[in-house]
Amino acid sequence: MALLLEHEFKPLPADKQIETLPFLEAVAHLPPFFDCLGTPIVYSPVKADLTGNIKKIRAVYDSNPAKFKTLQNILEVEREMHGSAWPKTGATLALMWLKRGLKFMLVLLQSISDGERDEEHPNLIRVNAMKAYEIALKKYHGWMLQKLFTGSVYALPYKSDLLKALEKGKEVKEEESIEKIHQFLSRVTPILDAIYEMYTKMNAELNYKA
Repeated sequence: MALLLEHEFKPLPADKQIETLPFLEAVAHLPPFFDCLGTPIVYSPVKADLTGNIKKIRAVYDSNPAKFKTLQNILEVEREMHGSAWPKTGATLALMWLKRGLKFMLVLLQSISDGERDEEHPNLIRVNAMKAYEIALKKYHGWMLQKLFTGSVYALPYKSDLLKALEKGKEVKEEESIEKIHQFLSRVTPILDAIYEMYTKMNAELNYKA
């Protein structure tokens, strides 16, 4: 899948220490995914948020690559730097929101690849998008944002159009596209799970609403 596989994520090491630079270089290719969902009023801000958070993390990394070599280093160093303001500050906060946007993306793709669908409308992806929203983002959004997202599912593209967009317009059999989604998920899901685990262990997760 051209869009998802054009830059590989490094395998998760046994110690689950994720190197910052390779992670940022890989994840920087993913925001255009949200263009494939249409509905600019909803997904353009998600894309912009993702892009902005990547830039914030990159700026912190660039300030001292040795000190911020891994994502865990970022949380550990910023916890010391910012004191009581942490974790609602710096690259720690940016990565917290970045992982939520990625979670939405991965749950949506996993749901599609697992064949979850509305049997009466099998080419729609509303079921998949709502599952992803419920799991990844809903509890962090206020009432207005929740209503906006819920309404947006009626303007989502057909599954066939989404898969074509992910192939950058190339005609590919659905089973081939689904196999590429599996490849992508197998690489990225362990990394994202490790980031969530890190936030839990370091008590860095915040539940305030955007």
